[in-house]
Amino acid sequence: MIKRVGLFIATNLAIVLVLSVVLRLLGVDRILDESGSGLNYQALLILSLVIGFGGSFISLAMSKWMAKRATGARVIEQAQNATESWLLATVERQSRDAGIEMPEVAIYESPDMNAFATGARRNAALVAVSTGLLRGMPKAEVEAVLAHEVSHVANGDMVTLTLIQGVVNTFVIFLSRIVGHFIDRVVLKNDRGYGIGYFVSVLVAQLVLGILASTIVMYVSRRREFRADAGSAKLNGREPMISALARLGGTAPAQLPESMEAFGISGGERHGIMRLFMSHPPIPERIEALRRASGY
Repeated sequence: MIKRVGLFIATNLAIVLVLSVVLRLLGVDRILDESGSGLNYQALLILSLVIGFGGSFISLAMSKWMAKRATGARVIEQAQNATESWLLATVERQSRDAGIEMPEVAIYESPDMNAFATGARRNAALVAVSTGLLRGMPKAEVEAVLAHEVSHVANGDMVTLTLIQGVVNTFVIFLSRIVGHFIDRVVLKNDRGYGIGYFVSVLVAQLVLGILASTIVMYVSRRREFRADAGSAKLNGREPMISALARLGGTAPAQLPESMEAFGISGGERHGIMRLFMSHPPIPERIEALRRASGY
């Protein structure tokens, strides 16, 4: 139930790509070619760290704003009805129990049952629910979903994902330029400056390695879902969370823009090697994990 990983990764990759192009246009790649034939690995590593972690932290800083824009979420500044009052009171209570400051609470229009939490800091987060969730679940299950999202905030999941994304970005950028250097120097026999072969091979390698690296981020995302489910059980009881997951398992996956698919309450089912790219564990596995933890 995070509704944040997909947007975070999409934004991060876009920022990394833009930073890479800008630095290339500024001639930074030429600096890496220290003698016209060799590669300055120390400079390359520093460049990779700057781009890799720079993109991650920029996307983290933008995550709350981007999520609001993507969903049209309306932050509840002052409750206008009983439902909004109940939402504010519930999130306030759960946040207090979780040891974090009250996040912003928002509602967005969608027929799907969905929710998300995001934000750069534990004490400056956003928790939002869809109108479909409020209409489609009883209050006990909505409370379980909210507790799941509050647990994501309390666990500092976005910061964790930022650090992991920064590390994988660094390796992707570093290795892609080594591949480009090899293609340019060894395969194409270019011994002075960088030719078109370098730039094309760097771009292709960065895309391929980026896809492979995303499996690491998705693995962490799946583990965080289990942990947030357990956090909901601790804050609100296991049965409401199990019931909420079971209800979600009986409905079609929520329809979201592709860039935000991984942000939702549950992810779509995938099979075979594509399971590596799932942001959420299958719902039956999440329910089974909660039941094992409760001893039945």
